Amino acid sequence: MNAIAALPMYNVSSALAADWHALLTDVLKQVDPMAQIVEPNDLDAFWRQPGLLISQTCGYPFVLGLHEYVQLIATPHFDAPGCEGATYSSVLVTRAGAQFDSLDACRGARAAYNATDSNSGYNALRHATAPLARDGRFFGATLETGSHLGSLRALADNRADIAAIDCVTMAFVRDAYPQLASAVKEIGYAGASPGLPLIASKNISIEQIGALRVALDHAIETQPVRARRLRLKGFSVLPHEAYDCIAQMEHEARIANYARLA
Repeated sequence: MNAIAALPMYNVSSALAADWHALLTDVLKQVDPMAQIVEPNDLDAFWRQPGLLISQTCGYPFVLGLHEYVQLIATPHFDAPGCEGATYSSVLVTRAGAQFDSLDACRGARAAYNATDSNSGYNALRHATAPLARDGRFFGATLETGSHLGSLRALADNRADIAAIDCVTMAFVRDAYPQLASAVKEIGYAGASPGLPLIASKNISIEQIGALRVALDHAIETQPVRARRLRLKGFSVLPHEAYDCIAQMEHEARIANYARLA
């Protein structure tokens, strides 16, 4: 079985993508030098590959069924506003200069989201909006953009009025795209939960999982400048039950008659 690996979730810029690739290369050198780093087109299928040695996923797909195929390696700690330890949040953002100063003020506005299987961009926003909705509706329109960057650009271009952005992504945007960051303003946070976990196939041995954890710590300790660029501070090993709060957010929105963002 050929081992495969990828860290696809925070490649916000080409420079960040190169840093993540370099970190992953260093980890694999210690654990399995023959493992292949790939660029997956279909993440859902990739994460279910029996040879998956290490990757990173969103917590929402994890609780919706991916947990049956993978095991948790670790959850990163990021140095970003909205993060605390292994926990992260969604930043609620609107266009700079817009009249909206809270989520409540966005009734009838246009909401952008990256994808329906995103915890930070969809699930957290739906959960935060559910208490405000009437008869299952709150926004005047919704727009699926395909990425957090796409949602931010929709705000900047006046194609949408509000979006929920992964706070780690937002910090990377401030670093890499200051002009885009200045085109939006923050109006709050939503959906605190464990951050995007590093995962491996359930076929990976306990010994290899332990080696991956050691290698990840080593990659931070030996390359502190790169770790700062990646905003990486360390890792926690969490039980899979720690992510149940993400499913609970979905459940609470559904029982409030707000099963979809609308």
